[in-house]
Amino acid sequence: MNALFAGHDTGAENWAPLALLVETCKLNTVDPLAYLTATLTATVNGHKQSQIDGLLPWNYPAIQYNSRH
Repeated sequence: MNALFAGHDTGAENWAPLALLVETCKLNTVDPLAYLTATLTATVNGHKQSQIDGLLPWNYPAIQYNSRH
């Protein structure tokens, strides 16, 4: 991922957390799209803030990630 194409400093700042999550998923052999979909769905469905640790990429059930993505 290349933040140089964000178009503006603010765009790059907004892109950085997402890029960090995607790369962290890859390091933990978690499919980034599946992780983000599940995490956003859990958040919308009222996941408790006191259980935020369960939403971290390294606590997400590992799904074999194909490094060609």
